[in-house]
Amino acid sequence: MMKLKISTQGHNDIIDITEKVEKAVKQAKVENGQVLVFVAHQTCAITTLEYEPGLIQDLKELIEKIVPANKDYQHNKAWGDGNGAAHLLAALFKPDLTLPIENSQLIRGTWQKIILIDFDNRPRTRQVIINILKNDAKN
Repeated sequence: MMKLKISTQGHNDIIDITEKVEKAVKQAKVENGQVLVFVAHQTCAITTLEYEPGLIQDLKELIEKIVPANKDYQHNKAWGDGNGAAHLLAALFKPDLTLPIENSQLIRGTWQKIILIDFDNRPRTRQVIINILKNDAKN
């Protein structure tokens, strides 16, 4: 298992972590298996995206339409931290992603990048856990 610390800007910051995950897969020297990428925070998510400026902006605009940051959420009333939208978005996007490993290579689409999204309302340091599982099945 590998743990990464990622500094974010919050406010729907989208960070490409593909190279870090691929490096972990290479270091593990697992021929066939899966890699689990998990962010250990309640206001973040892990997913895939074609990481290009237009699509990044489109995703940020979609996020704001789905769960507007400036709405009066019950969470904000209870805790006063103003990040109710971040909690809701994290519940929709989810904190983890599992991808296959074949012939010691991470399998993903040509343009598919692994991204961390920080929905919180301030900069943070986030912990991403990469857990690589070997497939012991004999075919």
